[in-house]
Amino acid sequence: MNVAFIGCGYVADIYARTLANYAELDLAVVHDKNPQRAEAFSKMYDVPTAPTLDAVLDDSRIDMVVNLTNPSSHYEISKRALEAKKHVYSEKPLATDFEQAVKLVDLARRQGKLIAGAPCTHLGEAAQTFGKALREGRIGKPRLVYAELDDGPIHMLDYKNWRSESGAPWPYLDEFNVGCTLEHAGYYVSQLVAFFGPAKSVTSFASLVVDDKGIEETPTTPDFSVGCIEFSSGVVARLTCSIYAPHDHALRVFGDEGILALKECWDFGSSVGFYPRNRVALKAEKHLAIAHRIGVGMLPVPLVRKVDFGFKVKGANRMDMARGIAEVAEAVTQNRGCRISADFSLHVNEIVLSLQNPKAMGVQRKLVSTCHRPAPMDWAG
Repeated sequence: MNVAFIGCGYVADIYARTLANYAELDLAVVHDKNPQRAEAFSKMYDVPTAPTLDAVLDDSRIDMVVNLTNPSSHYEISKRALEAKKHVYSEKPLATDFEQAVKLVDLARRQGKLIAGAPCTHLGEAAQTFGKALREGRIGKPRLVYAELDDGPIHMLDYKNWRSESGAPWPYLDEFNVGCTLEHAGYYVSQLVAFFGPAKSVTSFASLVVDDKGIEETPTTPDFSVGCIEFSSGVVARLTCSIYAPHDHALRVFGDEGILALKECWDFGSSVGFYPRNRVALKAEKHLAIAHRIGVGMLPVPLVRKVDFGFKVKGANRMDMARGIAEVAEAVTQNRGCRISADFSLHVNEIVLSLQNPKAMGVQRKLVSTCHRPAPMDWAG
């Protein structure tokens, strides 16, 4: 399948690097509204550039558009791609407005095309291992989830000098104005929906903890949020996001017979641990509460398969971000249901928007969207 990248900014490097894992995917052309940025990316990855978006959309060779523009442009770019009868894979979020996200899903159906939204972390080896352990009843009935997505005080770091491999600057204005919840919550929300099915309500609180981040304009978007998600299956999850508290990406699911823990959602090869809840273990549980957060004292759960990234890993990000593109392409060519379906992406989008925007979406929101739980990967058993 021939794909085109629209947007050659910071995140595009990660997608290009991981796309090399899939011989069936060909990056045929790229476009960016900044010609110099497109040219730098083109030289780095030896891929031709298109002078305009229309040139990409009019190209009959292109099967799928990968929308890597800034979030405020996601709706318009994806809409135009669908109107041009291209499949779409969009960076998160699908749209910054829920009604716009609904329109995209409806348009995709009318056009007979697939639209999917990142992230694809629920397709990673660690998440698939976690899901298998839940299906097998390793912890009995799961009832409660604690998920953390804290990334430390970014405004205290040298973020203005961060560059991607092809030289693109980290888009700090977008990042601070879009907000860490809309940028990051989907990494765990997508996994939780895959594990427990659709949610029925979200209760949330969000606030701007640090307004002076040393940028040209004062952001008003929350940099902290905490929300409770109630799933139709009966599971309740508490999810926290911030760019102020120390880095913590831990996931813990508590069940009647044990605890499952995932150390890092940005690592497809993250360790997965199990701690039993029998009489002996329960006596020690209170003394291991902190240790559980980092997996200390837990029994390792072997990954369902070895992680072979096939690309250079940079920093803490050990995600195969192109796996979502490959999943959409495979669903098209095999004429099967997609594990990142339009309904799944829309449901994740609504949950994340509800977490970040309690004033706009409702502090306690009964969700409008729903979806089917995606099937496990074929290699996950």
